[in-house]
Amino acid sequence: MAAVLLIAVGGCRSRVQNRPVGKAVSIAVPLGLPPLPLPRDNPPTSDSIALGRMLFFDKHLSQDDSLACSSCHNPQTYFTDGQRLSKGLGGMSLRNAPTVMNAAYLPFQFWDGRALTLEEQAASPIADPIEMNQPHNVSVKKIAAESAYKGMFAKAFGTDNVTLGRIENALASFERTLLSGNSAFDRYQYGGDQTALTISQARGLAVFLDPNKGNCAACHTVRPHDALFTDGKFHNTGEGVGDLDQFSDVGRYHETKVKTDTGAFKTPTLRNVANTAPYMHDGRLKTLKEVVDFYAGGGNSNLYLDPEMKKIHLNGTDREDLVAFMQSLTGEMPPDVGPPDKKK
Repeated sequence: MAAVLLIAVGGCRSRVQNRPVGKAVSIAVPLGLPPLPLPRDNPPTSDSIALGRMLFFDKHLSQDDSLACSSCHNPQTYFTDGQRLSKGLGGMSLRNAPTVMNAAYLPFQFWDGRALTLEEQAASPIADPIEMNQPHNVSVKKIAAESAYKGMFAKAFGTDNVTLGRIENALASFERTLLSGNSAFDRYQYGGDQTALTISQARGLAVFLDPNKGNCAACHTVRPHDALFTDGKFHNTGEGVGDLDQFSDVGRYHETKVKTDTGAFKTPTLRNVANTAPYMHDGRLKTLKEVVDFYAGGGNSNLYLDPEMKKIHLNGTDREDLVAFMQSLTGEMPPDVGPPDKKK
């Protein structure tokens, strides 16, 4: 028994049960989103979600207690940080922080897809030397030393043992509640409210969907009954390419080592996009107008440019309407996603 406890408190992995106990809860899915996929080995419970929420805002998960998950994924900025490049420990520059809203639907996490699940994603920034820079066993020890967590881990998992797996599962369960929909677009497209969009936004939707105009839905998918506004795949738009087709960030290639993945990055969702500037993996584009102009020009040419990238013929009104349409994608924020009241 002592050996098991030692592993649970001091190591990265353990033989302690990491599956939540108690009754699984239903997570409400707003208008415009598909049914929420849930892992069988990590069903969300009210206690595991509450624990994940506490951990999400806890700076003890970083080496010098200065950064939390929420430092780069702030609910006040739709779970981004509003910076061109996020800053890790010591001010080291990272990529632009993508929103974690609706990330529960994605087949890959991070710009380069290096994690397949929210559980895998949760632990990666903690140990990453240029992010939170704290070994997992240290994080486990620090969280275990906080008396406020003992009861929370016991309620969520049946015992008060702290393990990396439990931290991952709790964070992932909280992140699965970060769903945003019921935007003006959703009420128009899926709710039958033909007054939900302005005339300009409705024209912009038509441009967005037209393969001979905006062609935006080729990657930012819209389906008959729901829309994630991302295909979850990786595309090279030429953003970040320099002379001689050299990329400062090779993106997906870093994970796959497949040449054609050079400079390819995961399609970001456009939901809440009017509130998550700046744009692209390197945050180079400051406004939605700049984004539209970039794509209208066919991106930046390079050897591995995605076939969907091509010059599109948009006049000034088309471009204004596209921007107006993207402003209609601002959805509702779910309840209880801010910093928890630790007095409760």
